[in-house]
Amino acid sequence: MEIVILAVVIAVVVIGALGGLVVGSRRKKQLPPPPPATPDITAPPAEPHVGEEAEKPRDEPRRTIEEVDLPDGGTAPATVEEPPVVEELEIPQVEVPEPTAGRLVRLRARLSRSQNALGKGLLTLLSREHLDDDTWEEIEDTLLTADVGVQPTQELVERLRERVKVLGTRTPEELRALLREELITLVGPDMDREVKTEPATSKPGIVMVVGVNGTGKTTTTGKLARVLVADGRSVVLGAADTFRAAAADQLQTWGERVGAHTVRGPEGGDPASVAFDAVKEGKELGSDVVLIDTAGRLHTKTGLMDELGKVKRVVEKQAPLDEVLLVLDATTGQNGLVQARVFAEVVNITGIVLTKLDGTAKGGIVVAVQRELGVPVKLIGLGEGADDLAPFEPEAFVDALIGD
Repeated sequence: MEIVILAVVIAVVVIGALGGLVVGSRRKKQLPPPPPATPDITAPPAEPHVGEEAEKPRDEPRRTIEEVDLPDGGTAPATVEEPPVVEELEIPQVEVPEPTAGRLVRLRARLSRSQNALGKGLLTLLSREHLDDDTWEEIEDTLLTADVGVQPTQELVERLRERVKVLGTRTPEELRALLREELITLVGPDMDREVKTEPATSKPGIVMVVGVNGTGKTTTTGKLARVLVADGRSVVLGAADTFRAAAADQLQTWGERVGAHTVRGPEGGDPASVAFDAVKEGKELGSDVVLIDTAGRLHTKTGLMDELGKVKRVVEKQAPLDEVLLVLDATTGQNGLVQARVFAEVVNITGIVLTKLDGTAKGGIVVAVQRELGVPVKLIGLGEGADDLAPFEPEAFVDALIGD
């Protein structure tokens, strides 16, 4: 029993000794944290001292000017900034139109290619061995198809029948001379075809251009300006067509090409006001001619035609109109004559401009429109070129009709 108790005591003592060793080893491993380091405190910068408290200047090495390396030339080159490049505005180049003298003669070849169907047809019929009634009817049909008109056709056929009967022989040369003479008589060589641009009293001469839509009225006004400038005249353009989109821009472009000033107003504005201002500026600038382009009105609309009459009256408050030109499309035939009648009732037409005369064999419209209005054809348009507007010359026109 004692031995057991002694064994238990020894075991307890051994276990306690081992436990102490374990605890001691753990305490040796967990060391206390080191004390916090004292932060470095930066002293504030010392205030500058003056007077006796001022610090003595420190001796620093200094270089003389001879020891300093300077760039070549002794001084640094000054940087000169280039001025910004200013883009120049593009100034439209002023064109020099070709002279108007003999312009129709120069364009005769073009006219004859499209127009001489009338003359060649007549010469072919007149050259037949027997000129019976059927042949003369064919001659009448040829003239009517060319829009010569009923009354002028009957007069021409009667004169031709009489002269052929008296002549007896009918050589090609004689027939051509006969036909040329009769056609020139029919066209009217004695009519005054000068475009009146020189007023009797003082400048400027005033020309108003009228016509329906699609006849080439604005283009004709621009081409007429070229004709006048080519003859040494100064021109002011009045863009009184304020209803058609870009009409004023189109006319201004024509004017800029030859150096003519253009007066325009707001789109949809009062045409009479623009026409009034154009004449006023023409006087102030001392211009030779004022060309007024009016709106292309449908001749069936009474209100628009009345407005055209208003434009005429407003212009005449400053100066009388020297010329009223009616622009007609030569391809419209008898419909063009209807238009001419209505315009003649509203404004006093003094001259006719026939456009698109190069695209049809209906040259007889020259005769018909002159008979209808009692006024001459003064200008003809022979193409799309800028200088294709020419003064009308009866002899050159007839020569183009019948060919060489």
